Parts: sequence; C-alpha cells; structure tokens
Amino acid sequence: MVGGSGFYHFVDDLHEVEIDTPYGAPSDRLRVGSVQGRNVAFLARHGRDHRFPPHRINYRANMWALRSIGVQQVLAPCAVGSLRPDLGPGSLVIPDQIVDRTGGRQGTYFDEGAAHVSFADPYCPSGRAAVRAAAERTAMPAVDGGTMVVIDGPRFSTRAESRWYATQGWALVNMTGMPEAVLARELAMCYTSIALVTDVDAGVDAATAVNQAEVFRVFAEHTERLRALLRDLVADLEKDRRCPCPAALDGLAHRHSEGSPGERHLVGGDRCG
Repeated sequence: MVGGSGFYHFVDDLHEVEIDTPYGAPSDRLRVGSVQGRNVAFLARHGRDHRFPPHRINYRANMWALRSIGVQQVLAPCAVGSLRPDLGPGSLVIPDQIVDRTGGRQGTYFDEGAAHVSFADPYCPSGRAAVRAAAERTAMPAVDGGTMVVIDGPRFSTRAESRWYATQGWALVNMTGMPEAVLARELAMCYTSIALVTDVDAGVDAATAVNQAEVFRVFAEHTERLRALLRDLVADLEKDRRCPCPAALDGLAHRHSEGSPGERHLVGGDRCG
C-alpha cells in the first residue's frame, strides 16, 4: 500500500525494511507486517514527516522498492479535489481513468530501447471490483468510475484551470496519481486508486477556494472509515491474480535495463498523497 498520514499504523506485527534501489532511495523505510492474515507492505509516499512535496517524490524508487520485496498488488488511497458538484467532501470514488498533466517527472523505467506498455485501462479491474465489494460490505458508499486528472502541484488549481478540467468531463484532480500508476504497470503490478474527496475545486464552487488546512481536516475526518474499508479489502484481494496486470510486459523485446525486482508475494494515500 502507498499512502499518507492516517495509515502509518495500519499494519500489524510490523517491522521496517530499508531498501535502496537503482533509482535512489524511496520516500521512507517500508513497513512490512500483516493485515487480516495477509502479508502487507506500507510505504509513506511523502515520507513519514511529509517532507517530499508531490513533484519531488521519487516515484520510480518507491514502486521499485515495493516490487523488490515481492509486492504484486498496490492499493493507493489518496485525497482528491472534486470537479463535479455532486461529488462533495467525503465522497469515495473508484477512478477508472487518468489524465496526466504533470511535467518533468521520471515516468518510466525504460530509459533505453523501444518498449511500449499498454496503459489504455490504467487501473486493475480485479482491484476495482474488490473495492466495490468492500465498500458495500462496510457501508461506505463508493462512486464507481470517474477520470482523475493529475497535476504537478504543489499549488492548487486556478479557477480557470479547474473549470477547464471540468468541461473535459473529468471528475477528480490529484497531485500524485502519476507516474505511480504507470510505473506499477511497467513492473506488472496491479494498481488500484481509492480516492477520497476532500474539497470541491476552485472553479466548481465560485464561493470558495481550496486550502491545505481544509484538505487535511476533511481527510482526517474520514480516515477511520477508509482504514476500515481497506482492512476489509485486503482480505478480499485475489491471491492468484487472474487480471491482465501480470501479463503487462508479455511480448516486449526490451526489458528493464536495471534487472527485475523480486517475485515473492505480498499485497501492497493523498491529493498530495
């Protein structure tokens, strides 16, 4: 799991693992333990002290570190802004599409050769189905589907920008969903985003403007509900993956120049995380 504040103590019987990668150090030490009888690894995306803003996170190191200890399925709870008036603060959304509006981030492991990984459907279908089922069981209603646009940050959008995003039909705005999702795909991991709306973006609600304190407050209010959903969800994830994600690299003539991470089996958020 990749997440932010509120999830640092999510894992039981944990021990910490310090990992170095060919791409440098990840944001923090991995916290490895169990949830609902399943082996789980947790990584604080921004670092435990929130020292890395979204545009300075070493996404390549983070995803590689998780895969190197055997993570195959990544759950990515995150805080998002809403681009639709019907998705108010506290809404839970299971995105099905993503739009990348970031720039300058290291978004691939394929720095040499021709290797083109399919990314038409960026999220794991089995993971999304498991979130839907867990949301029903835990009475935490979830909106199934929606496009999340990812921006660089760390600033929030202008009113004109958020109005433009909304006119494109996009539902959510976030700062960390890319390149996390595509890097997970390049490592043949399942990746599932679970988005908690913390605010209505500036161009949607002309009377207000988003601010960091409000984002953190709303996310904290719903953290316990989200933790309960995730604990239920972990137990429901397929142990033998039957989704397309494991075959993401099939047919590619060129593989990662830095070698392949480990193959052990583990299960692995914010608007800024």
